[in-house]
Amino acid sequence: MDVSEPRTWLVLALSGVFVLLGILFVFLPRAGAALFGIRPSEDAELSYVSAIGLRDLALGFYLFALSRLSTARAVGAILAITVLIPVGDVIIVGMERGFDSPGHLLLHAGSACIMAAGAAWLLTSSKHTDRED
Repeated sequence: MDVSEPRTWLVLALSGVFVLLGILFVFLPRAGAALFGIRPSEDAELSYVSAIGLRDLALGFYLFALSRLSTARAVGAILAITVLIPVGDVIIVGMERGFDSPGHLLLHAGSACIMAAGAAWLLTSSKHTDRED
């Protein structure tokens, strides 16, 4: 993917967001838990937050590497599959808190929508340009 293209910058921005979220969740798990939308009752329950952080770090680095080493079509496919993560997060927060935290539900749903829109953009715009990437 060419760095001068807006779609590349979208992928790089998503990569950066996930890396920053990963760092937050690993090093500040209470803040990460609050951002995610689940309230742990004890410090021992914060271990899931580190797992979320590592997941987000890996995803951020996958997206970065793919944006530099692969085609827009491949990155679009990965983003499309990755929509499962925020959809799952909506389900987890919804099951845990119901609708008493609509902001957290909207945060995860918004993330899913951004990924889906980015995937669609990359997949539809790459039909003609992947031959040139």
